[in-house]
Amino acid sequence: MDIIAQRELARLLASLRRDGRQRSGLDPRLVPPDAATAYRVAAMVAEELGWTVGGWKIAAMKEEMQKALRTDSPIYGRVFFLEPTPVTVIHAELASPIPEVEYQAMLGADLPPRGKPYTVEEVTDAVASLHPGLELAECRFIHDPAFPPLPAILADGAGSGTIVYGPAIEDWKTRDIASQEATLSSNGRLRRKGTAAAALDHPMMPLTWLANELSRTGIGLKAGQMVSTGTLTGMLAPKPGEDYVADFGPFGSVTLGFT
Repeated sequence: MDIIAQRELARLLASLRRDGRQRSGLDPRLVPPDAATAYRVAAMVAEELGWTVGGWKIAAMKEEMQKALRTDSPIYGRVFFLEPTPVTVIHAELASPIPEVEYQAMLGADLPPRGKPYTVEEVTDAVASLHPGLELAECRFIHDPAFPPLPAILADGAGSGTIVYGPAIEDWKTRDIASQEATLSSNGRLRRKGTAAAALDHPMMPLTWLANELSRTGIGLKAGQMVSTGTLTGMLAPKPGEDYVADFGPFGSVTLGFT
C-alpha cells in the first residue's frame, strides 16, 4: 500500500469522523496490508482532523477478546473526546455505538519514546489518577457483510469514540482494583459484569503495554492524556431510550444515556 493510498484512506476516515457518517465496506486497495501500516494511517487521520489527542483506548488484552475482534494481539487507538459523567448522547448521531465498562487512567507525567522498555512500576508512577468509566466505542464502517478486515478498523483508531469518566478513585494504588467487580446495567437491569483480574490482570498491565508500543513507534504518551484500559464486561449494542450505568461498587459509577 503506497503513501498515496494511505493518504486517501486517511482523508476518507477523517471525513467520516467529521461528518459523523458510516460507510459499507472499503475498496480492497485501501485496506492496509498489516497493523503497522494501519497505525501509520491512523496517525495520518489525526493529522487530517487536526484535533487534540485527548487520550487512547486499548482493547483485546486477552485471548477471548482477541478472538472477538479478529486479532492475535492487543490493539489501540487515539481518542479525541473525554467527558465527565453523566453524559447523554443522541443514538442516531453515533456510529454503531458500544458502551464498554473500563478503568480510565489519567497520566500525570510524560512517557516519551526511549530505548529501554518501561516497567509496570514506572508506568504506575506516571499515573496521576484512576477513574471508573465507560468507553463509548464507535466504528466508521457499518457492521454488514462488507465489513472490512481488522487493519481497516485499526486505521479508524480501533473503533475509538468517547471516554466517559467518573471521579478519581481515592488511594487507588493501595486498593484491590483487580478484584473489584464492575457491572453494566441498562434501565435498571443487569446486563454484564466482570473484573479487571479476569479481563486485564490489572489496568496497569495494558497501560504498560501501550506505553511500550508507543515508545517503540516513536509516539509516546503525554501528561494530561487519559487512557481507557480495556473492557471488563465485553461489548453490548445499546438502543435509543436506554440509560447505562457502569457500577464499580466503592470506586464509583458512571452514567450514559441514549436518546
